[in-house]
Amino acid sequence: MTEFLNAADDFVLHLFKEKLDDIYVYHNYTHTKRVVKSTHEIIDNSEIDVKEKEALLLAAWLHDTGYIYGADGHEEASAKIAEEFLKDQNVDKDTIELVQKLIRATKFNDQPTGKLEEILRDADSSHFAKDYYFETSELLKKELELRGKEMSNKEWRKENILVFTEKHRYYSEYAVKNWNVKKNENLMKLFKKKKKKAAKYNKEKLKVDLKNQSPERAIQTLFRTTLRNHIKLSDIADTKANILLSVNAIIISLALANLIPKLDQVSNRHLLYPTLILILFSVASIILSILSTRPNVTSGEFTDEQVEKREVNLLFFGNFHKVPFQRYQKALMSLLDDKEEVYQSLLKDLWLLGVVLNRKYSLLRWTYTIFMIGIIASVIAFVIAFTTYEYPVVAEIVPG
Repeated sequence: MTEFLNAADDFVLHLFKEKLDDIYVYHNYTHTKRVVKSTHEIIDNSEIDVKEKEALLLAAWLHDTGYIYGADGHEEASAKIAEEFLKDQNVDKDTIELVQKLIRATKFNDQPTGKLEEILRDADSSHFAKDYYFETSELLKKELELRGKEMSNKEWRKENILVFTEKHRYYSEYAVKNWNVKKNENLMKLFKKKKKKAAKYNKEKLKVDLKNQSPERAIQTLFRTTLRNHIKLSDIADTKANILLSVNAIIISLALANLIPKLDQVSNRHLLYPTLILILFSVASIILSILSTRPNVTSGEFTDEQVEKREVNLLFFGNFHKVPFQRYQKALMSLLDDKEEVYQSLLKDLWLLGVVLNRKYSLLRWTYTIFMIGIIASVIAFVIAFTTYEYPVVAEIVPG
């Protein structure tokens, strides 16, 4: 008997090593060895003759060999592989047929008939009552995912609980007496995990609901959005002012390089006024653009009295950039202790940003208006200068 079992062990090891797909991270040689060990455990505590013991252990070794052809119908494939192997080992026909019968009985949803089928079925599902159950459960889940059957952790836990409570039971006398206790312990652990996850989900959901219902969250969102919009508008204003600065600088450069040097000629004096109009309006546009972007830096200091009376905005750098850090830290921490004052400071900061924006956009509007008037006036002046200028008549000299 030992000779056949050792041969079966070597056969399964090499078969899985050479032909079993890597996706079968659960149904592999490790699982087979565990089933064989569990079969030994039941046999050693049951009254079984030598011939039946041999058939059981051979079936345990060979019961999952059909996985080399895939999971579907692997029991029948395993029975055929077992038949070929056992014939090569010169095992008698009755034993071969019994081994095949036992392998076919490992179908999970089938009802085992007879003591031997019950033993192998219990050994095949012995992991439900072992300390390594959760390890094998993760491996089986991974195997199913690799085969294209995705399941969330919640769904997998639910399916395992269903198997424990409704789809699986132990049949042999030894397994019922000795394995049900550990199986129930593992089931309780599953229920605890389910309860823990549900409690965590409910806690997080409650936290989200409270956040959404909290007026403070709405206030914070209001300030954050409004301040961001104000800063963005300020950036847009600065960009527009820079565009005008660049355009007018180019106009003045071209005028200084090409027009003004030629105005001292009598023939070009009619271009004097249009050129002056163009340059003056460009200079005015540049001045207004600079004014709209010029920063207004304050003293950068505050007194303790101002802090106590909340007369200073500690969120604006212009009010504290000259104050020592320790003093500023103390003042700001006193502000943070009062939530109402924090909102007041944010409100004041928002208002001051609005004042600055109003000044910027007002100056920018005047800048664009002056630039537009200057361009129009310059073009009109150039047109008038060219159309009204009387070019000197050159007398024709006739050779005598």
